[in-house]
Amino acid sequence: MPQGQPSVVPDDSLTTRQRRNRPLLLVHTGDGKGKSTAAFGLALRGWNQGFRIGVFQFVKSAKWRIGEQTVLERLGDLHTETGEGGPVEWHKMGSGWSWSRKAGSDADHAQAAAEGWTEIKRRLAAESHQLYILDEFTYPINWGWVDIDDVVETLTNRPGHQHVVITGRRADPKLTEIADLVTEMQKIKHPMDAGQKGQRGIEW
Repeated sequence: MPQGQPSVVPDDSLTTRQRRNRPLLLVHTGDGKGKSTAAFGLALRGWNQGFRIGVFQFVKSAKWRIGEQTVLERLGDLHTETGEGGPVEWHKMGSGWSWSRKAGSDADHAQAAAEGWTEIKRRLAAESHQLYILDEFTYPINWGWVDIDDVVETLTNRPGHQHVVITGRRADPKLTEIADLVTEMQKIKHPMDAGQKGQRGIEW
């Protein structure tokens, strides 16, 4: 894509503007580091454009507060206070979603994942957000907690102008097939290979 020009222009009867402004489904997968980090970086861009942002973290513990959450929630507060940027919602599945506030355990994770996906479907139908980040969503799909065919149908037919980013290893082929952008993070080297644990400001 030299100078941002697409290598192929499809015969789809759309104008350049219409084609450029289509809502996108993005998948960040692979065994390398950076899948969620890239998604949250995109959220910063979206916030700057005034997007309504919804982050839904599957699998992550509700007690684990990553740096990006603090920053994006503060930007959401800034929007409320000044009107700058866009509104931000951040939800984690770990001990029950923030809208349900119920205690969770390992036995509850499958139900919580299904509940989270049901809520996301409701929000997609209502066009609640302009950018959805479904962090580590590939795992509940792979574990059978969320039906991949339902995900494919819902995302393919979502209304309006809603971008969706999905992160996690081993993305289902059905998901990558319908995605507009798929990036595979490949690990070449990692400090943990040399016995070094994660550190502040790098991993969280």
